[in-house]
Amino acid sequence: MADRVTVIGWDGSPLTAAARSALSAATLVAGAAHHLALPEVPANAERIRLGSVDLAARRIAGHRGSPVVLADGDPGFFGVVRTLRAPQHGLEVEVVPAVSSVATAFARAGMPWDDAQIVVAHSRTLRRAVNVCRAHAKVAVLTSPGAGPAELALLLDGVHRTFVICEELGTEREQVTVLTSDKVADHSWRDPNVVIVIGGTASAQGGGWVAGREPGYPPQSRGWAMPPEGPRYQPAEGESVQLRAAQLARLGPRLGDLVWDIGCGAGELAADAARFGAAVIAVDEDPAACIRTDAAARRHGVQLQTVQGRAPHVLERLPEPDVVRIGGGGVPVVTACADRRPERIVTHASTRDDAEAIGAALADGGYAVECALLQSVEMNPGDWSERERSVVFLLSGQRLDRAP
Repeated sequence: MADRVTVIGWDGSPLTAAARSALSAATLVAGAAHHLALPEVPANAERIRLGSVDLAARRIAGHRGSPVVLADGDPGFFGVVRTLRAPQHGLEVEVVPAVSSVATAFARAGMPWDDAQIVVAHSRTLRRAVNVCRAHAKVAVLTSPGAGPAELALLLDGVHRTFVICEELGTEREQVTVLTSDKVADHSWRDPNVVIVIGGTASAQGGGWVAGREPGYPPQSRGWAMPPEGPRYQPAEGESVQLRAAQLARLGPRLGDLVWDIGCGAGELAADAARFGAAVIAVDEDPAACIRTDAAARRHGVQLQTVQGRAPHVLERLPEPDVVRIGGGGVPVVTACADRRPERIVTHASTRDDAEAIGAALADGGYAVECALLQSVEMNPGDWSERERSVVFLLSGQRLDRAP
């Protein structure tokens, strides 16, 4: 029974001496069709077309001999090594790496990639991968059949990006194409491919100390739910930075989420949610509020999308949210949002009657309801006199099939 398997990465360049040595001694070789066609694969070795890595691992574990697995790029980077190392297979894995397909794609594009987000798109993660592309200025997407460049572009409807599409890297059919996102769905693309999605107005982050985007970027924006800067604005009744902090805590925005901020006002909550890495669509019927929100996003160095329109009607054309903050609109907007089944809805009310009506709408929509009466008093630290007092009902609804 095999207890050791050698995994060889392949990037289209000639195999290393270590890879050739392992292949020459192989009695079983697993890989894609183009791997199995390599001249270095022994003619008398058993060959397995690599579809399900888990099934292949079971066959390898039961094989008597010297098994080898061939995989594109670096097999330890979103590759087969993780599955082969699963405890149930009992395999010891030796890896002969190659250049990852992501590194190759950025090399073909002549771009640095230490500031890029890297995601995998398949049927279960496509929507979350798209949300990362909405929220970040540079994203590499490892695609799969049915979750490729065309699907990414279609789901990014309304968000302008540039796609660098790298097809069949390392092969004779390798091709690199640069298109704007509105043109990508008009073409057919060959698998496998890697897509680099770039664009937006967020500040460049090269030369930093951590790969990807630093959490809470930019560093000068320390703290959450801080008092808004820039032009003065009149907050809605009962709103305060303390309420915004509580709403943000209950939303819990994270990478891969899509946040709706309905009634975005000054845009500070929307910008804070984007700083957590989430994609944000900020909605307001007031054009000035959309302008303020865009300015807040620029100030915080994040990307978000503003949509001018009156809720609930404008919500019909928006993509599905993960969490929703409602800054105004009452029961009709709450009901419309509940119909879209986000995991959590957070809003507030100024009176107990309004709070009871909103709570009933959330409960009727299939949400577990939490309500708290928040009182905050802003003080003048000079003489400790009271500046402003706010009393508001904070309501949060968690979808019942996701409730603990």
